[in-house]
Amino acid sequence: MPEIPDAIVLKRDRDLEGRQYDVWIRRGLMSLVAAVPVIALFNVFGQRPETHMLVGPAASLNIYAPDRLRGGLLFEGRFHITARQDIKDAYLVLGPGWAEGMSINTIEPSPVSEASNSGRLSLELGHIGAGKSFILFMQFQVNPTNIALGRKQTVWLNDGTDRLLTFSRDVTIFP
Repeated sequence: MPEIPDAIVLKRDRDLEGRQYDVWIRRGLMSLVAAVPVIALFNVFGQRPETHMLVGPAASLNIYAPDRLRGGLLFEGRFHITARQDIKDAYLVLGPGWAEGMSINTIEPSPVSEASNSGRLSLELGHIGAGKSFILFMQFQVNPTNIALGRKQTVWLNDGTDRLLTFSRDVTIFP
Protein backbone atom coordinates (compact mmCIF):
# COMPACT_ATOMS: atom_id res chain seq x y z
CA MET A 1 0.00 0.00 0.00
CA PRO A 2 1.44 3.39 -0.98
CA GLU A 3 2.22 5.93 1.67
CA ILE A 4 -0.24 8.73 2.40
CA PRO A 5 1.12 12.17 1.43
CA ASP A 6 1.94 14.51 4.33
CA ALA A 7 -0.80 17.06 3.50
CA ILE A 8 -3.59 14.45 3.41
CA VAL A 9 -5.60 13.61 6.53
CA LEU A 10 -7.72 10.56 5.71
CA LYS A 11 -10.54 11.30 8.16
CA ARG A 12 -10.97 14.81 6.76
CA ASP A 13 -10.14 14.33 3.05
CA ARG A 14 -11.36 10.81 2.27
CA ASP A 15 -14.06 10.22 4.86
CA LEU A 16 -15.21 13.90 4.91
CA GLU A 17 -15.41 13.88 8.68
CA GLY A 18 -16.56 17.32 9.83
CA ARG A 19 -17.37 18.30 6.22
CA GLN A 20 -20.65 16.47 5.61
CA TYR A 21 -22.44 19.76 4.71
CA ASP A 22 -19.86 20.87 2.15
CA VAL A 23 -21.36 18.68 -0.57
CA TRP A 24 -24.77 20.32 -0.04
CA ILE A 25 -23.25 23.80 -0.28
CA ARG A 26 -21.66 22.86 -3.63
CA ARG A 27 -24.93 21.37 -4.87
CA GLY A 28 -26.83 24.47 -3.79
CA LEU A 29 -24.43 26.80 -5.60
CA MET A 30 -24.64 24.68 -8.77
CA SER A 31 -28.45 24.76 -8.52
CA LEU A 32 -28.33 28.57 -8.43
CA VAL A 33 -26.21 28.60 -11.59
CA ALA A 34 -28.66 26.24 -13.31
CA ALA A 35 -31.66 28.28 -12.14
CA VAL A 36 -30.67 31.37 -14.17
CA PRO A 37 -31.36 29.78 -17.62
CA VAL A 38 -34.55 28.16 -16.31
CA ILE A 39 -35.82 31.54 -15.08
CA ALA A 40 -34.82 33.10 -18.42
CA LEU A 41 -37.12 30.62 -20.19
CA PHE A 42 -40.04 32.35 -18.47
CA ASN A 43 -39.00 35.75 -19.94
CA VAL A 44 -37.94 37.20 -16.60
CA PHE A 45 -34.83 38.78 -18.16
CA GLY A 46 -36.55 40.09 -21.23
CA GLN A 47 -36.50 39.87 -24.98
CA ARG A 48 -40.08 38.75 -25.58
CA PRO A 49 -41.92 41.75 -27.12
CA GLU A 50 -45.07 43.26 -25.69
CA THR A 51 -47.82 44.80 -27.80
CA HIS A 52 -49.38 48.10 -26.78
CA MET A 53 -52.27 49.60 -28.75
CA LEU A 54 -53.42 53.21 -28.58
CA VAL A 55 -56.54 54.41 -30.33
CA GLY A 56 -57.48 58.03 -30.86
CA PRO A 57 -59.99 59.83 -33.06
CA ALA A 58 -57.39 60.57 -35.76
CA ALA A 59 -55.17 57.47 -35.65
CA SER A 60 -54.24 54.25 -33.91
CA LEU A 61 -50.74 53.22 -32.94
CA ASN A 62 -49.46 49.71 -32.18
CA ILE A 63 -46.09 49.49 -30.47
CA TYR A 64 -44.43 46.08 -30.50
CA ALA A 65 -41.19 46.02 -28.45
CA PRO A 66 -39.83 44.27 -25.35
CA ASP A 67 -39.98 46.12 -22.05
CA ARG A 68 -37.45 43.91 -20.22
CA LEU A 69 -34.00 43.85 -21.77
CA ARG A 70 -30.48 42.81 -20.94
CA GLY A 71 -27.06 44.18 -21.85
CA GLY A 72 -25.91 43.37 -25.37
CA LEU A 73 -29.37 42.34 -26.57
CA LEU A 74 -30.35 43.10 -30.16
CA PHE A 75 -34.07 43.78 -30.47
CA GLU A 76 -36.63 45.34 -32.77
CA GLY A 77 -39.28 47.93 -32.10
CA ARG A 78 -42.20 48.10 -34.53
CA PHE A 79 -44.48 51.14 -34.70
CA HIS A 80 -47.67 50.54 -36.74
CA ILE A 81 -49.66 53.70 -37.42
CA THR A 82 -53.13 53.47 -38.95
CA ALA A 83 -54.69 56.78 -39.96
CA ARG A 84 -58.43 57.08 -39.23
CA GLN A 85 -58.43 60.49 -40.87
CA ASP A 86 -55.93 62.21 -43.12
CA ILE A 87 -52.60 62.92 -41.36
CA LYS A 88 -50.87 65.57 -43.44
CA ASP A 89 -47.47 65.63 -41.73
CA ALA A 90 -46.99 62.63 -39.43
CA TYR A 91 -44.20 62.77 -36.86
CA LEU A 92 -43.25 59.93 -34.56
CA VAL A 93 -41.41 61.42 -31.59
CA LEU A 94 -39.46 59.08 -29.29
CA GLY A 95 -38.46 60.18 -25.79
CA PRO A 96 -34.85 59.96 -24.61
CA GLY A 97 -35.46 56.55 -23.00
CA TRP A 98 -35.46 54.98 -26.48
CA ALA A 99 -31.89 56.11 -27.20
CA GLU A 100 -30.25 56.43 -23.77
CA GLY A 101 -27.75 53.61 -23.36
CA MET A 102 -28.88 52.06 -26.65
CA SER A 103 -27.50 51.95 -30.15
CA ILE A 104 -30.01 52.50 -32.93
CA ASN A 105 -28.80 50.21 -35.69
CA THR A 106 -31.35 50.92 -38.41
CA ILE A 107 -34.67 52.61 -39.11
CA GLU A 108 -36.72 51.18 -41.98
CA PRO A 109 -38.28 52.59 -44.04
CA SER A 110 -36.14 55.68 -43.66
CA PRO A 111 -38.11 58.66 -42.39
CA VAL A 112 -38.38 61.78 -44.53
CA SER A 113 -36.22 63.55 -41.94
CA GLU A 114 -34.80 63.06 -38.45
CA ALA A 115 -34.34 65.83 -35.93
CA SER A 116 -33.95 66.56 -32.25
CA ASN A 117 -37.09 67.87 -30.57
CA SER A 118 -35.98 69.12 -27.11
CA GLY A 119 -33.77 66.04 -26.68
CA ARG A 120 -36.30 63.68 -28.24
CA LEU A 121 -35.83 61.85 -31.52
CA SER A 122 -38.32 63.27 -34.03
CA LEU A 123 -38.96 61.18 -37.14
CA GLU A 124 -40.94 62.84 -39.93
CA LEU A 125 -42.98 60.17 -41.71
CA GLY A 126 -44.82 62.43 -44.16
CA HIS A 127 -48.41 62.07 -45.33
CA ILE A 128 -50.56 59.12 -44.21
CA GLY A 129 -53.93 59.04 -45.94
CA ALA A 130 -57.17 58.13 -44.16
CA GLY A 131 -57.51 54.36 -43.90
CA LYS A 132 -53.82 53.82 -44.77
CA SER A 133 -51.07 52.37 -42.58
CA PHE A 134 -47.43 53.11 -42.01
CA ILE A 135 -45.12 50.60 -40.30
CA LEU A 136 -41.76 51.76 -38.97
CA PHE A 137 -39.16 49.18 -37.93
CA MET A 138 -36.28 50.15 -35.65
CA GLN A 139 -33.47 47.85 -34.60
CA PHE A 140 -31.71 48.57 -31.31
CA GLN A 141 -28.86 47.13 -29.29
CA VAL A 142 -28.63 47.58 -25.54
CA ASN A 143 -25.18 48.80 -24.51
CA PRO A 144 -23.65 46.20 -22.15
CA THR A 145 -22.99 48.75 -19.37
CA ASN A 146 -26.57 50.07 -19.46
CA ILE A 147 -28.62 49.11 -16.39
CA ALA A 148 -32.03 50.67 -15.75
CA LEU A 149 -35.02 50.07 -13.52
CA GLY A 150 -38.13 51.96 -14.55
CA ARG A 151 -36.64 54.06 -17.37
CA LYS A 152 -39.41 55.94 -19.19
CA GLN A 153 -39.89 55.29 -22.89
CA THR A 154 -42.39 57.73 -24.33
CA VAL A 155 -43.84 57.90 -27.84
CA TRP A 156 -45.82 60.78 -29.34
CA LEU A 157 -47.62 60.71 -32.66
CA ASN A 158 -48.06 64.21 -34.04
CA ASP A 159 -49.65 65.74 -37.10
CA GLY A 160 -47.29 68.67 -37.57
CA THR A 161 -47.43 70.37 -34.17
CA ASP A 162 -50.79 68.82 -33.14
CA ARG A 163 -50.43 65.89 -30.73
CA LEU A 164 -52.59 62.92 -31.76
CA LEU A 165 -51.46 60.16 -29.37
CA THR A 166 -49.14 59.79 -26.38
CA PHE A 167 -47.83 56.57 -24.91
CA SER A 168 -45.44 56.00 -22.01
CA ARG A 169 -44.05 52.83 -20.47
CA ASP A 170 -41.29 51.76 -18.13
CA VAL A 171 -38.44 49.59 -19.35
CA THR A 172 -36.14 47.46 -17.21
CA ILE A 173 -32.61 46.65 -18.37
CA PHE A 174 -30.80 43.83 -16.61
CA PRO A 175 -26.99 43.59 -16.54
